[in-house]
This record gives sequence, structure tokens and C-alpha cells, in this order.
Amino acid sequence: MSFSETIFLFFLALLVFGPKKLPEIARTVGKYLAEFRRASNEFKSQIEQEIANIEREENYKKHQAAKAELMTKTEPPAGTASRTLEAPAEEPATLAAPSPEAAPAEASQGATEAVPASEPVITPTSQETHA
Repeated sequence: MSFSETIFLFFLALLVFGPKKLPEIARTVGKYLAEFRRASNEFKSQIEQEIANIEREENYKKHQAAKAELMTKTEPPAGTASRTLEAPAEEPATLAAPSPEAAPAEASQGATEAVPASEPVITPTSQETHA
């Protein structure tokens, strides 16, 4: 609205309502405009708040889904230790005695039997071997 249109509306209101009623009408219109602005600002802030809450919930759900996906992975990344209670896939090497089926074949080849660490190892002395 241009300045000339505003002046024209002011003179028209002055003629219609008179000089005594015009300030009272202007105050009332000003109050209603201020109330309308306040209500629209509250509405805008409520909408923005709801949008922020929805975005926060979506981010939380994405975070929980990513966390659940990481927790369900069975293999740890390369170079890291596993903290699961599952048994390892292959048996570790031990110093246990060979199986009974393989013992006769190895005995004929001069294989020695493994002795548990709790038993003392007795080696023949040079005098015992000559006797």
C-alpha cells in the first residue's frame, strides 16, 4: 500500500467515524493486530518445536538402529580382539600326547612321549645307558 492510499484511507475513516471516535478505533485495531502477531508467533514456535522433536526422534531411532546393527555383527573388525564368549573356530596347538592310534607308529620311529609339566622329567645318565 502506498503513502497516498494510506492518507486517503485516513481521511475516509475521519469522515465516517469522526475525530472523537477515530483514536479509540485506532487503539482497538492496534490491540487486535498485536494479539494476532503474538498468536501467529506462538503458532510458528510450536510448529518449529514439533519439527525439532520429530527430527530428534528420527535421529534417536537411526542411532539405535546403527547401535543394534553393530551389536549383532559376529566378527570384530580386523586387528581387534573379540569380547564374545564363543569358543574359537580352531583348536589351539598344545603339548599333549599324540592320539593312541598314532602312538604305535611313532614309537617305532623313535618318537618321545610328552610329559605333563607337573611330573619330573628323568633322563638316563651315561652310566645307565651302558649297563
